[in-house]
Amino acid sequence: MFQYAAAQGSNGIIGIIVPFVIMFAVFYFLLIRPQQKKQKNRNSMLRELKKGDKIVTIGGLHGTIVELTDDIVVIRVNDVTKMTFDRSAISHSVASSATE
Repeated sequence: MFQYAAAQGSNGIIGIIVPFVIMFAVFYFLLIRPQQKKQKNRNSMLRELKKGDKIVTIGGLHGTIVELTDDIVVIRVNDVTKMTFDRSAISHSVASSATE
């Protein structure tokens, strides 16, 4: 009798833990892992920026990089206007043939 109760108690605990493990695995593969991959690609893009690259800021401003430091990016918006942004404010770089 006691062995049957003990066996059922361990099945109950396993029955509770297994769904949580499955939920964590689903969250990891559907939410956490893709977000980490996206962040890794963004950091790589920000590290590879150089003078002359055409970029778009988070606010949608298009420009060409004129000066570049570790934290600051100066972009030329038109022939006269230069604007200073944090490097983290860059959304993505644009291929030069796409904007011309």
